[in-house]
Formats: sequence, structure tokens, C-alpha cells
Amino acid sequence: MNLAIKEIMNLFILNKMKNLEQKAKKLRKDVIEMGMQTGEAHLGGSLSEIELLISLYDVIMKKEDKFILSKAHASHPMYLLLQEKGYDPKISTHPDLDEKNGIYCTTGSLGHGLPIGVGMAFARKHKKKGGNIYVLMGDGECQEGTTWESMLLASHYKLDNLTTIIDYNKLQGLNKINDILSLKNLRKNFEAFGGYTQEINGHNFKEIISALKKKKLNQPKIIIAHTIKGKGISYMENEQKWHVRLPNEEELKQAYEELK
Repeated sequence: MNLAIKEIMNLFILNKMKNLEQKAKKLRKDVIEMGMQTGEAHLGGSLSEIELLISLYDVIMKKEDKFILSKAHASHPMYLLLQEKGYDPKISTHPDLDEKNGIYCTTGSLGHGLPIGVGMAFARKHKKKGGNIYVLMGDGECQEGTTWESMLLASHYKLDNLTTIIDYNKLQGLNKINDILSLKNLRKNFEAFGGYTQEINGHNFKEIISALKKKKLNQPKIIIAHTIKGKGISYMENEQKWHVRLPNEEELKQAYEELK
């Protein structure tokens, strides 16, 4: 590849990343607006997953792929991305199964998305059917026993058509993860259960997309995405109280100012 072509390609990639970053800002604003309209929102965890969801819906996933939002309380960004693609999902705190509108699993009770995703991936393997299954989990879900039972199954049956993404913002509903039940070395834990595991910056599009594109034959893939709860709004970042709360008039004004 000559230097001129390489420079053009680098410029194209740079512009694409800038466009994705601008979209992330807009989606954060739209999520807050949806929360104000519905009167309920889990803003902290919704804002921490924005780049992960945009990477999946806008870059990675193909028609035959399926996505499960296991951390279902953070559903507003997913609804907005589905609407953008022409779907009409029912707007509720926790998604209900509605395949014609891009929702392939009812979720809400934490720890259920991955077991269902394992079942879907296994069925596809068994039927020799293409397409990948993507599951986005909260880090608090890694305290659930179903997570590790599912990983044993995914590893045993060599489900390399399954990708699990952990939104690792290190806060859950009531406190810090480490204060409630420490996950110790999360990467080593997943590797011990047979997963091909990567750690990335969950707000860096280049790292996210690169990790999602990598595949390890005969191994389920786990991406531990280090994120910031409440990302993008200074007073929400790393603040547990924004797990489920709406901004007042003054806070709303500041949020919109920061997301210009």
C-alpha cells in the first residue's frame, strides 16, 4: 500500500471515529430526554454503555445476528437505536420479547441474559446456522451463579458464535462492586472458565470495534469493557446515586450544556 492511499484510509477511519463520537454525545442527550418523557430512567448505567451499543448496532452486527441486553434496566439507549433503524419497540423499563422489533429476549431479572444467549448460540451451532449472539451484561451480574454456569456450558460446547460484553463501571444499584461482593480479577475468572477474554476502554470506539471483530476458534469471547457510570455528565460520573434518578431543572440544563 503506497503512502497516499494509507493516509487517505487513516483519514477515513479518523472521520468515522469522530462521527461515532458525535453520535455518542447525541445519544446521551436523547437518553436523558427519553427519561424525562417517561418519568423513569437508569441514567448511570445507560450512559456507561453508549459506545458499546453504537459499536454493535452501527458497525458490527449483521442481519442474522442477535443482541440481548441482559442489564435490562439500561434499556433506553437500545430503544433509541432500534427506532433509528425503523423498529417500533414498546418503551418500558425492562424489554419484553418482540422479535419483529429487534428484541429477542425478555430481560429484567439480572443474570438471565447470558444463559439465554448460551442457549441461542448452542442452537445455532447444533443446526449449523450462521450468525452471532451478543450479550451485554452489567458487572453486578457477574456476582450471579448463572453467569458461571453459563460460561462452563459455553466453553464446553465451544460456542465461538457467542460474545459477552461486561459493562464494567464498578458500581451497582446500592454501592461499589468491591464493597458489596468483590469480583477479584475478573479477566482471570473468565479465562479460568474457558473464555477468550479481552480488556478494553469501553468508551474508545477503536478499541471496542477491534475487540468485537476478533474471534477465537472454539472459544466463547468475553470483552471486559472498563467504563464510567454516568459517562458524559460531570456530576453523574462515578456517582452511585445516579443509578436510578432523573435530573432536576438545573441539573438538566447543565447536562445539555455539557453535551453540546
